[in-house]
Amino acid sequence: MKSYFIIALSFLLFSCLTEDSEEFKFTLPSHFPQPEYDFSKNKITKEGFELGRKLFYDGILSRDGSVSCGSCHIQSSAFTHHGHDVSHGIDDLLGDRNTPAVMNVAWSPTLFWDGGVHDLDLFAISPIENPVEMDDKLSNVLDKLRGHKDYPNLFKKAFGSSEITTDHFLKALSQFQLRLISANSRYDQFLLGDQNILNQEEKNGLKLFEKNCATCHAGVLFTDFSFRNNGIKHFGDLGRARITLQEEDEYKFKVPSLRNVAITAPFMHDGRFYSLEAVLNHYIDQITPSKNLDPLLKNKINLSESDKKSIISFLQTLTDKEFITNRQFSEQ
Repeated sequence: MKSYFIIALSFLLFSCLTEDSEEFKFTLPSHFPQPEYDFSKNKITKEGFELGRKLFYDGILSRDGSVSCGSCHIQSSAFTHHGHDVSHGIDDLLGDRNTPAVMNVAWSPTLFWDGGVHDLDLFAISPIENPVEMDDKLSNVLDKLRGHKDYPNLFKKAFGSSEITTDHFLKALSQFQLRLISANSRYDQFLLGDQNILNQEEKNGLKLFEKNCATCHAGVLFTDFSFRNNGIKHFGDLGRARITLQEEDEYKFKVPSLRNVAITAPFMHDGRFYSLEAVLNHYIDQITPSKNLDPLLKNKINLSESDKKSIISFLQTLTDKEFITNRQFSEQ
């Protein structure tokens, strides 16, 4: 009897160990395209994901410990800085752009409003070293982690070595962010076959959206990832041209995803619009002509008050309540 107990206990311990250390599979939503990220270079594991989550919410990444990634990317607002036109960083300094949502980054070929980063595994360096965001140096952050009582062991669990390298640090943060997938809104359930989950006004809004908005906010991700001049008045930010140094890219910004858009105000790269109605009003009659204006916006978009109401009703169906409440993504 005793030997049977020992065998059973051993099997249980082995099963728990296997479950705890097995690869966290990247689950592709059935209605999503293949991701852009190359998972062969950074397989997601439970230990790597949990390390990335701890780093994401730890102020140790900033100069004085006061600002974490999660300070500006707040889960309840789809990992945006809801209510702030531009980001607030260290010493309450202001950035010059609105904080973009961190979601579905596995599908994004570029990051930031100007597409200045092409690899998620390099993304964190910019906010860490930005003087109005975290205002530290990556080398100093790594030294702080090496001297921390917990992190060397956590890196060993995640990567097999307690040595804290730039590569492992950045890949841990990527592992957390790669699992921030928003794919279970009411609209997703509609796409997957529940035709009754949207009411008639929301369905009307979908048709109007597809006619007037879906060229740029395309497909199931609600963005074509392009850079466009959408006719807003500009105040010195050259947008994509900061990166390419090309005149034809001046005042072009990446088309953002509209997933969870009802909870991520304010809108545009500088957060100038605080309501979806204001955004629609811009496209109806506030387009500013310029040499780089997107050709699609050179003809007026005609929407009635009823049309606007229907589109906004549809956009509200893109809120993914599971995504913004999932404790796996929360600060532990």
